[in-house]
Amino acid sequence: MTRLTTYGYCLLTVLLFSAAQAAPQKCLLCHGKKDLTKQEETGRTVSLYVDTAQLQMTVHADRDCADCHIDIVEIPHKQVRKVNCRRCHYTGNPVGAPEGELYDQYEHSVHGIEVARGNPRAPVCQDCHGSHDIIRHDLAASKMYKQNIPQTCGRCHIEVYADYRESVHGMALARGIMDSPSCASCHGEHNIQRPEEPGSKVSAANVTGTCSDCHGPMGVASKYGIKTDRTVTFEESFHGVAQMMESRMVANCASCHGYHDVRSHDDPKSSVYPDNIPATCGKPGCHPEATVSFASGKIHIDPKSKESGILYYISRFFMILTASTLAGLFVFIVLDLFRRARKARAKR
Repeated sequence: MTRLTTYGYCLLTVLLFSAAQAAPQKCLLCHGKKDLTKQEETGRTVSLYVDTAQLQMTVHADRDCADCHIDIVEIPHKQVRKVNCRRCHYTGNPVGAPEGELYDQYEHSVHGIEVARGNPRAPVCQDCHGSHDIIRHDLAASKMYKQNIPQTCGRCHIEVYADYRESVHGMALARGIMDSPSCASCHGEHNIQRPEEPGSKVSAANVTGTCSDCHGPMGVASKYGIKTDRTVTFEESFHGVAQMMESRMVANCASCHGYHDVRSHDDPKSSVYPDNIPATCGKPGCHPEATVSFASGKIHIDPKSKESGILYYISRFFMILTASTLAGLFVFIVLDLFRRARKARAKR
């Protein structure tokens, strides 16, 4: 009886293993055909072909088709729902999938909100990470590899991508300078919000802090000969002080340098090229009276540096004057107190 039971368990194990091995092969009867496609509601034609060799190189190589496509219970099938990645990607999952609050962030992001509203063009996980071709983000072939992120986002944001790839950031990243920002560096990843939202990394209140990640005192810009006092000098300027006083109409980094089309100051197409500064400063709501004299003044002035010219000496003069005045006042007070004390003792 025991031998029979053991034999039964072994047979069941073999059958289950064979079924698991056979499942992908059954799927590939159709999905192994390169010309298998479907048309989405948006009119886009999507390939349903699965390259098994490619699949074996992905992070899901040890997964079975039905692990993700749980709604497919018969062959052939017609209506197939999008895969719900949250089945594995949650905090404390038992399958070893990356953990975190990524889905919660996504649901409150501009993309997640649009999906919830029923926008068929809003991206879901597969649109950015891929489907049967998901590989680690630190591999050059990944859609989420830093150099590839602009192209991935550019599939939807075509005009933005066209501006970005010609910008100083886009060209640097294309040359392999991995410190250069990609879309995710400024906008975030799963928690992207509209610029109008207070929590957005590129909102009027936060954009200076976002730029300071690279262009601030602790930023990486110094590695490439770029000054890292840009955000500090901005904060000490009229614009920076007004921003600290919670003015949302005052100019910030993007107001002058641009957003996706940031160019070097010596590029004739740059918004801060000397010939273009009057138009940049003269935007509606800023300085409509701006003339060519706006371009003649120094920008990002650090009064503590001799590079600021006469402003450095004026700043030093007032610093010395203030210190001398305070010192003289202190001496006056001490002498006055001494005089009062002597006078009080004389009356005794």
